[in-house]
Amino acid sequence: MAEAIEFEKINKYFPGVHVLKDISFSIHPGEAHALLGENGAGKSTLLNILHGIYTEYEGKVKLFGNEVHFKNPNDAIINGKISKVHQETNVVKDISVGENVALGHEPSKAGFVNRKRLNQEVDEILEQLGCRFRSDTKAGALSAGEMQMMAIAKALYYDSKIISLDEPTASLSIKETENLFKVIGELKKRGITILYVSHRLEEIFQICDRATILRDGDFITTLKVAETDRRSLIRSMVGRDVDALASRTNPCMATEEVVLKVENYSGEKFHHVSFELHRGEILGFSGLVGAGRTELMRAVCGIDPKRGGRLYLNGKEMHFRNSRDALKHGIGILPEDRKTQGFLNLSTNIDNMAISSLQKYLTGIFVDSGKKRKNCEKYIQELAIHPPKADILTANMSGGNQQKVIIGRWLSTDVEVLIFDEPTKGVDVGARVEIYRLIEEFAQAGGAVIVISSDMPEVLGISDRVIVMCEGNKTGEIEREMFSEELAMEYAIGGK
Repeated sequence: MAEAIEFEKINKYFPGVHVLKDISFSIHPGEAHALLGENGAGKSTLLNILHGIYTEYEGKVKLFGNEVHFKNPNDAIINGKISKVHQETNVVKDISVGENVALGHEPSKAGFVNRKRLNQEVDEILEQLGCRFRSDTKAGALSAGEMQMMAIAKALYYDSKIISLDEPTASLSIKETENLFKVIGELKKRGITILYVSHRLEEIFQICDRATILRDGDFITTLKVAETDRRSLIRSMVGRDVDALASRTNPCMATEEVVLKVENYSGEKFHHVSFELHRGEILGFSGLVGAGRTELMRAVCGIDPKRGGRLYLNGKEMHFRNSRDALKHGIGILPEDRKTQGFLNLSTNIDNMAISSLQKYLTGIFVDSGKKRKNCEKYIQELAIHPPKADILTANMSGGNQQKVIIGRWLSTDVEVLIFDEPTKGVDVGARVEIYRLIEEFAQAGGAVIVISSDMPEVLGISDRVIVMCEGNKTGEIEREMFSEELAMEYAIGGK
C-alpha cells in the first residue's frame, strides 16, 4: 500500500533564510503521526506546503503515491482530500454549525441551498463524532472544544483522508481534550491519517504511533513513540539534554513586603477575589479553562472594567484607566492572545521589544537606535529567538518566537510587577527553560511575578505559592510545601 504522505527533498526559502533543507520522510495510512521540533524548526512551513498555502518550493509531495502540487488550501481540501484544523479555529459565529461546515459547498436543489439535506448530512457526522450540538446550533454558542469538533466535522464533510491538527488542545479543558483524543482514535480506526503538531509531549505518548522531528529546518529522525521516552524526544528536538518541566533553580526570595494587594475584585467573570503579591515572589494562578483568571488580571491592569473592589500598589490605592496607566505605575502584562494584543504587526523585533520602555532609549529628545538594537540582541540570545535577527517583522515569525519577543519586551521594562498569562503557550520545550529562568531572575532582582498557566506541572514547578480559581471564584490557596497536582485539581473543580 502506498504511503499516505511522502515528502521528497523539500526545500523552502524565505528572504535570507533557508527554512526547510532537503526534508524527506513518509507517513503511513491510518496512523497518528507527530511532527515535533522547537519553534522555528520548520513544522508550520512544511504544513503550509502540504496544505497549499505555500505553492513555491523545491521537491515533491505525494499523497497515496500520486504527486500533488496544490494551488491553494481549497484545492487541497477538494481535490487532495486533506484538511487542517487550526489552533485558532476560524468560525463565522453568527451562522449555524451546519452553515459553517458546508460553507461554500452547500448542497443545492433547483438553484437554492437544500437546507434539509445540508442539516441531515452534517448531523450524521456530528453524531459519529459524539457531539451533543447539532447543525442548527448557532456557532457562536459553542465552547472552544466544540469548535474543534466542528472543524473536524468540516474535514469529514469534505471526505478528507488526511487531517492535520496544529496545537489542537491549547485552549481546551481536560474533558474536551479527552473527548478529542477519543475522536482521533475513532478516526484512525476508519483509516484516516492524522498529522499531529503539539509541544505537549504527554499528548504525543497518548495518541501518536510515530513521530518525526525537525531541527533548524533539517530532518533529524522518525521514530516509534512506543519505543522511545520523553528525554530522548527532547534531546532529538533541541540537540541537548534539558528538563522540560518547570522547576526552581533558586530558593524563594519572597519578602514580607506587599507590592500588590487586591481586595474583593469583581467583574463579569470573577467574583470577590482577594490576594496579596509580595516582593520577590512568583505567585501562580491555576484553574481550568474558563475559571476567570485572565479576566481578573485584565481588570487588575485596567484593560477591562471591574464591578467592585479595591487595588493597592505599594500601599497606595490605585485606579488604572488602561494598561498604559498600569505600566506607568509599574505593572506590565504579557497577554495570552499574542496575535491581537501582543505585538505590532508592521514592526520589527527591535521596535516590538522597545515599545513599552522607550524612555530608556532617549538621549535628549532623540531615540538611541544603538541602545534599542543592543537590548533586542540581548534577549534574542537569552531567549533563543529564531531566526536570530533583530530587523525582521515579528509577524513573520512562528507563534512561539512571537511569544518570546513579547517576553523580551516586558523583561526590558522597569516595571516591578509582571503578569505572565500562559507564558509558554505554543513555546517549545527548549525555550521554556529559558523563560522559566528569566522569570526567576526577575523575581530574584526584587520584582514580583504573577504566572497564569493551564499547565499544572508548570504552575506548580515555577511558583512560590498558588491561588486556584473555579468559575470566577477563588477556591484555594496552596503554599509551596503543600504543592500537589491532586490538591490543585480538587480546588480547580470547586472542591475542598
